[in-house]
Amino acid sequence: MSTGLVRTDITEDDLEELIGDRALARDDHLNAPGFVIRPDAVQDVLFDLREEAGFDHLSCATAQQYDDRYETIYHLKQYADPTQEVSVVVPTSVDEPVSETAEPVFRSADWAERENYDLVGIEYEGHPDLRRILLPETWQGHPLSLDYDQGKPQVVTLSEHANPIQPDHHDAESDTMFLNIGPHHPATHGVLHVKAVLDGETVVDVDPDIGYLHRCEEQMCQNGTYRHQIMPYPDRWDYVSAGILNEWAYARAAEDLADIEVPEYAQVIRTMSAELCRIASHMLALGTFCLDVYGDFTAVFQYTFRDREVVQDILEDLTGQRLMFNYFRLGGVAWDLPEPREEFFENVRDFLDDLPAKVAEYNDLVTGNEIFQIRCVDTGILEPEVAKSYGCTGPVARGSGVDYDLRRDDPYGYYENLEWNVVTEDGMDNYSRVLVRMQEVEESAKIIEQCVDLLEEWPEDEREIQANVPRTLKPDADTETYRAVEAAKGELGIYIRADGTDKPARFKIRSPCYHNLSALEEMVQDEYIPDLIASLGSLDIVLGEVDR
Repeated sequence: MSTGLVRTDITEDDLEELIGDRALARDDHLNAPGFVIRPDAVQDVLFDLREEAGFDHLSCATAQQYDDRYETIYHLKQYADPTQEVSVVVPTSVDEPVSETAEPVFRSADWAERENYDLVGIEYEGHPDLRRILLPETWQGHPLSLDYDQGKPQVVTLSEHANPIQPDHHDAESDTMFLNIGPHHPATHGVLHVKAVLDGETVVDVDPDIGYLHRCEEQMCQNGTYRHQIMPYPDRWDYVSAGILNEWAYARAAEDLADIEVPEYAQVIRTMSAELCRIASHMLALGTFCLDVYGDFTAVFQYTFRDREVVQDILEDLTGQRLMFNYFRLGGVAWDLPEPREEFFENVRDFLDDLPAKVAEYNDLVTGNEIFQIRCVDTGILEPEVAKSYGCTGPVARGSGVDYDLRRDDPYGYYENLEWNVVTEDGMDNYSRVLVRMQEVEESAKIIEQCVDLLEEWPEDEREIQANVPRTLKPDADTETYRAVEAAKGELGIYIRADGTDKPARFKIRSPCYHNLSALEEMVQDEYIPDLIASLGSLDIVLGEVDR
């Protein structure tokens, strides 16, 4: 994918002129100007926005149904400046919900549009592989469409008289062989089924089969109230260590929607706790990856869990929970730091003081390990332009030299007031992605230390932990926003459309794991099966977030 010159100074007037008469109307969202376009002009408009205006990041593609129409909303950003945003709204009729696919412009539209087709029922003309992605092919209806019958029993049909234990066989007319990996493979990081096609020992095609773990998180959030009932759910998306980062994604979107200003003191606490979660997540990623790549359970895996446990203890002191924190509140946090504060600060500082020696130990055990290098250097290559086309973010993108981090590029919390660096590596391989995560642990430690310094000196009478938020929030009808944070695995975004009630009319989760996993096919072309396992592990996915 080639893009034109980067434009970071583009205005709404420029966009209006660029889209021209292909725009049917304006539909501004809180985060971005919106343009309603014809369903047959999708590719033309998106190509122009990418090549002429620099919008090279299809951040999210949301679909929804109204009484009189279906809509697909393409949320576009720039990797160079994600504060430059535009929403492209594509309406279709209820009788014929068909619009042009965006896949030739952005590869990330492949999985995004398949999900929209699966759950909402919109068809995308010209899509290379329009089939269900979360539900079985035999599923009847589309669960997020207005006419869906939730009480209808679903039967997943099987081939009549099929032999369930039929042995693997080689097709005499082909040089390729089909191989199932998962769905219960220890290196799939959840219930993931990878359908692989081999030519000898070389991978020629993979098709990740997700959908085994679908938990209806978006629907549950649509049934919950903004103020009280949604916040516990984000902890369960990336459930391994990143709960507070998930909570912040929802908080940022809802606070934008309701125009809530978070007190500065609460922002510092949020920033500190989020970076503790990032360290815990990266520790887990490193340990499980070493287990995937060269089976090191006794040393690296248990060492990383040892150090992650220290972080979990700190987070438990702060939030009262070890994983499902439920610590953020709209407008701030649930409560102040634990008492005695001095003891809490001492525990955090002890962890930070011990961390450099532990990181050095990991470098000796892991990055300097010859077997690890052989397995990871120059395997799982992901070119930067390919990473952008698939919407990859986080350490996966930064390991390919894509200098993109929402903490710096679209500031929130207290990040812009602190000293820290965005880590990138240009190796584009499995090794680079590990290096990025390990260096990010050190950068997170810098952020935490500065937050602790601030919190220690904060005047007692100015420790405001929550803004004054109405007990019941009812944003104006048809108010829409898309907001994202830099989670441990990349850009975690939330799209919300309000309908004037105390519950969202549409709640869409933009999962970084979902988009990063979609690039696996590109990463493992012409690699060996062990390299496929290493590449999958280097993505650091968690299926609870992929399948939501």
